Amino acid sequence: MPLPLEVLLLAALIVAATYCVFGMTGFGSTVLALPLLAHLVPLKFAVALLLLLDLAASLALISRARGAVRKDELLRIMAPLFAGMALGVTLLIELPERPLLVTLGVFLLAYAAYCLAGRRTAGTLAAAWAAPIGVAGGAFSALFGTGGVLLVVYFAGRIADKSELRATTAAGILVSSGTRAVLFGATGLLAQEGLPLAALALLPSVFIGLLVGQHVHARVDPRHVLRAVYLLLVVSGLSLLARYAL
Repeated sequence: MPLPLEVLLLAALIVAATYCVFGMTGFGSTVLALPLLAHLVPLKFAVALLLLLDLAASLALISRARGAVRKDELLRIMAPLFAGMALGVTLLIELPERPLLVTLGVFLLAYAAYCLAGRRTAGTLAAAWAAPIGVAGGAFSALFGTGGVLLVVYFAGRIADKSELRATTAAGILVSSGTRAVLFGATGLLAQEGLPLAALALLPSVFIGLLVGQHVHARVDPRHVLRAVYLLLVVSGLSLLARYAL
């Protein structure tokens, strides 16, 4: 069944705004869009929809910046990431929606608090953190599509160059999205009614957001953008907890 027109229009606005952030920073689309879309459509539908949109966005972004990808850091985190995704898909299929949405709300608040607590110095994170962050990032990628923010935590602690960080993060999200697509296809999550039509209808919003984000990428102080993102995550996390935990 296709999404109602009013839901589709709201979703288009959410997607355009959040992919504008993705175009500026290389992450942030799903972690911002999912808690908002979860108020409009079922969680499993929203996660699968954003997966398809992330694939298109990551391909567009990485095609422009693939030369800046830090392959050593990307390869180091891949095995833990795959293990975490296998765990996350299992939990997404087996667990009911309500506790998952409460978990998402807590995750958003915890991540926002971590980021708002202060800036971390690039290059200070030990390589050994690839394993726990990779597993957690993979699990949250499969559950909510939000594991990209944990990849940012790892890559930002290892990579100082802004262009390399943006490109490597986008590459990590692309690998994560491609792997999740295989897992979601195998488990039937991509066969949900109305999903392909919704993804096609929202693709223009993805590319509009990306174009705007890439246009202002070099003109806007990323610190201001990220601070606004973290404050929005606080609001989103509280909204989920207010709706599903009370």
